[in-house]
Amino acid sequence: MPDKKILIVDADVASRNFIARQLIGQKFEIIQAGSGKEGLICAWRDHPHLAVIDPVIMDITGEELARKLKQDPRTANMPLIALSGDSSATRIRACLDAGFGDYIPKSGQAMPALLETVNRLLGISEMAVRHGGLLMVFQSAKGGAGTSSICANIAMNIGQNQPEARVAVVDLVLPIGSIASIVGYEGLQNIVDISDLPTEDATSNFFRNSLTEISAWRFHLLAGSPDPESSIHLKAGRIVDVISALKDAYDYVLVDIGRSLSRITLPLIQNADLNVLVISTDSSAIKLTKTVLDYMKNKGVNSASLFAILNRAIGLEGLSKGDAEKALEIPIKSAVPYLGGNMALANNQHQPFALKFPKDTASIVFQEAAKEMSTLARSLRAK
Repeated sequence: MPDKKILIVDADVASRNFIARQLIGQKFEIIQAGSGKEGLICAWRDHPHLAVIDPVIMDITGEELARKLKQDPRTANMPLIALSGDSSATRIRACLDAGFGDYIPKSGQAMPALLETVNRLLGISEMAVRHGGLLMVFQSAKGGAGTSSICANIAMNIGQNQPEARVAVVDLVLPIGSIASIVGYEGLQNIVDISDLPTEDATSNFFRNSLTEISAWRFHLLAGSPDPESSIHLKAGRIVDVISALKDAYDYVLVDIGRSLSRITLPLIQNADLNVLVISTDSSAIKLTKTVLDYMKNKGVNSASLFAILNRAIGLEGLSKGDAEKALEIPIKSAVPYLGGNMALANNQHQPFALKFPKDTASIVFQEAAKEMSTLARSLRAK
């Protein structure tokens, strides 16, 4: 755990000490203040990395405290978390408008939520994602691009090319996963249930020993949400920690997010060794892809990590590879030819494409793309 300093501002001594003990247990350095004015002095003098504030303080309001901190250049960028017994919508909105990044009501679940939020705002969980096995995130800007099929087949080829490597695939397509139906997985384990496990249970050893191996596909699978209703219960704040633990257990972790670009998946994209962008050839998909690329650039995603794949899933019509490159202003590293119904047939029979159609050109494309992705991801990690 990186050495980070946290300021706690709370008029209730017992509450303040309880919060401090929990954070000290996570190896944080703690500063305490019993009033708003004392909190300002500590913040400007001691330079904490983050502040946890109960906005129900007597000398100045929590909202005014937040505004003063955000207006001063010494603390303008310091994350603020409100932790309060006042759970009214009016108070929550006022605090968020004043500059608090998160508002957590005091309850039996407050401490787990606080610890998750602290780690997220300080970037500690995201830092963990940068270590361990190589992380590849597969996404598309429009549905129907064949992202899940390509993710599964690339994973299979990585496992085949590198039999000594341990490969895991995580299905984060929402609201319902898609890879389980492709590979024929019928087990009950899924990302929603895993996200509900306590941190101390969802360890690298747990994932190393518990994920189902899909032998024909040469990878272990963490299946996606089994239905849209279940996806509502996904603990978004736990996803980065789950992926971090998986990376400690596997040499490659491939995450399929489909078109689920959101606050849940953005930290993975920002810290991925490789971002695989699957592009279909119709003009509307190209336009949406350009929007996604611009968004990723604005969020600091390394352009060198992009690996674009053109997939003619809809037919022979559509833009050429050159036209797509010109419109998107990025190189397309691989192109999957139109497969007719062959990909659907292989998926329906739960077979990797290369096993079902070993002489098809696409089998060679998948094999070469898997090799190129592995080489590029390793070279980027080494820099």
